[in-house]
Amino acid sequence: MYPDDYDGTEHRLLQSIVEVARHMFGAAASSIFLVDPDTGDLVFEAVSGEGEKELVGSRFPAGTGIAGWVAASGQPMVADDVSTVSQFAQDAAESTGYVPRVIMAAPLIRFEECIGVLEVLDPSASRSDLDDIELLGLFAMQAACGLEFLLRLRESRREPDADPYTLLRRIGERLPGKARPSDAAAVRLLAIADELLAP
Repeated sequence: MYPDDYDGTEHRLLQSIVEVARHMFGAAASSIFLVDPDTGDLVFEAVSGEGEKELVGSRFPAGTGIAGWVAASGQPMVADDVSTVSQFAQDAAESTGYVPRVIMAAPLIRFEECIGVLEVLDPSASRSDLDDIELLGLFAMQAACGLEFLLRLRESRREPDADPYTLLRRIGERLPGKARPSDAAAVRLLAIADELLAP
């Protein structure tokens, strides 16, 4: 896998998360926002259902709507009737082309910091609110664990020293000209790395 493939892998993972969440709750739509670390904006990274072809890449300012409140507080929220919830941003919802009646949202936590929000829109009324919050929270925790690996890959592209090719070159430079007992293990590790990085 080359670095250029990371974005494709990340998109596939995020898309699978929102698709599973949508079907799990029998919802009209599900989405993942990631918090832009530079601006704090909420960026649509994956969408399943209503708006899935138009919304990816669009963004809202920090603190916008229920997702903004969840991102800032790090707490989940279930709004059974968004018209009665002060955190709901009607104009932001209208701009997406779909205004839900019910929103469930849970934070994606990494190192005790909210890095994004998982939202489920208009789920079927098959469980109690408490069960929904617990289930969504558990699912968001698993989603955040999956995102951890991909975010590390994203960060590695910003830090040349963490680039896999740089690391392999540094390892190669340290290999001595004369064979040692530990060289066999080093060669096996390099062979595994070579296989992982192969196109």
